[in-house]
Amino acid sequence: MISLITLAVVFVLIAVRQVGNIRFRIWQIMLLGAMSVLVTGQITPDKALKAINADVMLFLFGVFTIGQAMEESGYLGHLASKLFRRGRSLSALVLLVLFGMGLLSALLMNDTLAIIGTPVMLSLAGKTKTQPKILLLSLAFAVTIGSVMSPIGNPQNLLIALNGDVPNPFVTYLKYLLVPTLVNLFIAYLMLRLFYRKHFNGQAFQHSVEIIKDARLAVLSRISLILLVVLVLARIGIVLAGIDIDFRLTYIALIAALPVFLYLPKRPGLLKRLDWSTLVFFTAMFVLMQSVWDSGYFQSAIEAANVDLSSTGMVIGVSVVLSQLLSNVPLVALYLPVLIHAGASTAGMMALAAGSTIAGNLTILGAASNVIIIQNAEKKGGATLTFLEFVKIGAPLTIINAAVYWLFLMIF
Repeated sequence: MISLITLAVVFVLIAVRQVGNIRFRIWQIMLLGAMSVLVTGQITPDKALKAINADVMLFLFGVFTIGQAMEESGYLGHLASKLFRRGRSLSALVLLVLFGMGLLSALLMNDTLAIIGTPVMLSLAGKTKTQPKILLLSLAFAVTIGSVMSPIGNPQNLLIALNGDVPNPFVTYLKYLLVPTLVNLFIAYLMLRLFYRKHFNGQAFQHSVEIIKDARLAVLSRISLILLVVLVLARIGIVLAGIDIDFRLTYIALIAALPVFLYLPKRPGLLKRLDWSTLVFFTAMFVLMQSVWDSGYFQSAIEAANVDLSSTGMVIGVSVVLSQLLSNVPLVALYLPVLIHAGASTAGMMALAAGSTIAGNLTILGAASNVIIIQNAEKKGGATLTFLEFVKIGAPLTIINAAVYWLFLMIF
């Protein structure tokens, strides 16, 4: 029970972010939550250590390193100015971010794009005199929605593809989820225009090409980025070919980061400026969520529910709600055996992928990519999104997104 109370307090603190004169960062709140369950004996130190997913932590460390090098060298800004220079108005720029980052997240994984994309959004906001929150929300919605349609778009989709007996995962995901995902990306654009209509005034933007600050580091950053893309494509090829090789995303991220790692002795400050606070957040989150999981409350609630948990609508609804409390990967790990036991169809598996992923649009804690974006934004530019600002637009968007996926999956 203490674990559940702690989780509720964490949610409240993340929503208000301030107690008296003390202002908390998201990572500090999650760390306090993890320490609380450890101190009260809700989880043992040994089990807490085992709860920390080393693959996720190493993957984030590798991609954070690449992203930091791209930013410090000036290569990230240089590349972004080329990619988004067609965005001559806020309307065009938001569309480019939503569909560009959305489609890329299906290939490079949503967390990767969140890491690389946040400083780009802050830079674009500064140059175009746009409110950073508009572009940060665009990025958050883009990488969440876009990652739905690929088995490697996010960790929970990969889990479903590997353990859910999904035939030919890449083809299956596109067949069931491509069209509704494109529809939902456009709906996100319409929602942003509606909520921030005063800012969509047609004012023309002038884009300038960013100057490279460190030529050698920029070259190494580019090599790392190319390696990342090539290795991801190689992974896709291996999966499609049915070759049984342990080629984890962790290996991809660390191998891709090697050129930057080799340059670190000349730029030791780069490692110091890495986004360590987000890594602390994830470490603490794994511990707190494991404690909540061990309480058995949610498992009992699902077993006691007298409903058809394998129907498409129920799968999407339950996934969206429980992903806010358990995080989407643990939720999928819990729900997947239920669907397999019930003999769920491929459409049911795709409903789980859609629901657990689109849950990220509801609240900040609905997706790891949201936390990465906000933590990165606060660290690099002082911009932020509050819990209520996110929910205000995220809640109606999630309801519409879920309805779109449900309608399309009902066809199959």
